[in-house]
Amino acid sequence: MSLKNGMFHKSFPSSVAFDAINSSLQADDAERKDAVKKGNAVFAFKLKNKEGQEEGWHIDLKEKGAVGKGEAPEGKKADVTLSLSDEDFGKMVAGKTQAQRLFMSGKLKIKGDVMKATKMEPVLKKAQTKAKL
Repeated sequence: MSLKNGMFHKSFPSSVAFDAINSSLQADDAERKDAVKKGNAVFAFKLKNKEGQEEGWHIDLKEKGAVGKGEAPEGKKADVTLSLSDEDFGKMVAGKTQAQRLFMSGKLKIKGDVMKATKMEPVLKKAQTKAKL
């Protein structure tokens, strides 16, 4: 299931990563189930671009193991929300910076279960090889 038409947003260049994350999750049923088991949460991402516009995406690692537009699947609530710039998200997914470093410098804000946020890193690492950022 490609999200290119539905997830990519030209004003948010790093949004291609959400398609890569979803492709990674959908490519292997066993890996998707493992990611859901380890993540056990809905992760929301609020990205802000250079023009000051905000967009939201979510990664459902609680039930489906899929990526979607908006802050949570319909009728659900995110367990943790990560707010950061589109540029910093791109660097994080590309492996050029770490979430912890962004958090400590105030560039990444986390609402909700902070410990669950740490479970996002393995999923982002799998997307690094697929996302062309």
